[in-house]
Amino acid sequence: MSLRLFGNGLAACLSSLALLLASPSFAETPPAAAAAAAEQPSEMEVASEAAAAAQQHGPAKIPLGEQGALDLPAGFAFIPKAEGARLMHAMGNLTDGDFLGLIIGEQMNGFISLRFERAGYVKDDDAKDWDADELLQNLKDGTEQANEQRAARGIAEFVVAGWVEKPAYDAGTHRLVWSAEVRDKQPTEDSGAGVNYNTYQLGREGYYSMNLVTDLASVEAEKPLARELLAGLSFNEGKRYGDFDSSVDKVAEYGLAALVGGAAAKKLGLLAVIGAFLAKFAKVIALAALGVGAAVKGWLGRKNKNA
Repeated sequence: MSLRLFGNGLAACLSSLALLLASPSFAETPPAAAAAAAEQPSEMEVASEAAAAAQQHGPAKIPLGEQGALDLPAGFAFIPKAEGARLMHAMGNLTDGDFLGLIIGEQMNGFISLRFERAGYVKDDDAKDWDADELLQNLKDGTEQANEQRAARGIAEFVVAGWVEKPAYDAGTHRLVWSAEVRDKQPTEDSGAGVNYNTYQLGREGYYSMNLVTDLASVEAEKPLARELLAGLSFNEGKRYGDFDSSVDKVAEYGLAALVGGAAAKKLGLLAVIGAFLAKFAKVIALAALGVGAAVKGWLGRKNKNA
């Protein structure tokens, strides 16, 4: 979900809105029509209300389709696929069939996008001898390649500044964690650093990905929360990584290093794919800058007041 933070996104939105309202087309709107339009809730308001109403609070076991489930701890809430997707769309983000929902928490300033990627069985051999410096360079290369597309579309470019947490893979649990700091390529005084804290749980037919969208100032405090949620992910019997059957199962076209833009991705010519991945989540971090964290905390607060 996600690698860009707009330092002053809210101010920019308000400035744009002010200019729009000052334009002749808006100035000529009949008072009655303007009043009626003002009474209509925005898509963001409607989506937010739907998400708040649908949230499921922990502790709870959240089914995740045919693949597995999430043991959601106390202090967190899960927004299901339909309402989560609507909220993401209202905020300018696309979702697809792999999207499963959003996770918010009382101690989180950001939020987590949960997905299942049906990529097949991802071999983890390359994790034994991968090099963090090489992984970082390939991630930078992929980002720079994506910048060409962003520039052509008039979207601000960004760069990977370095690791927030170097890629680490636990072969016993088949879990991968990594995080990079991303900044504006042409920073301004108000520019900030965005962070995606990426966690993965490998399975027989693909992998779960939980992408914590936050900022550099909050990530250290939120890392333990992301890891707690990762530990709560589990595959159903027959869908676990250890259930792989080489005679019938599909093997992914890339190895584990490709999930962080490493050597495997370079060999397979997947830098464009990685770049697209980074661009795909670019808007998500902007949402955190626009106060989404505060909003979701308000939703969680409703439960406390009701209790």
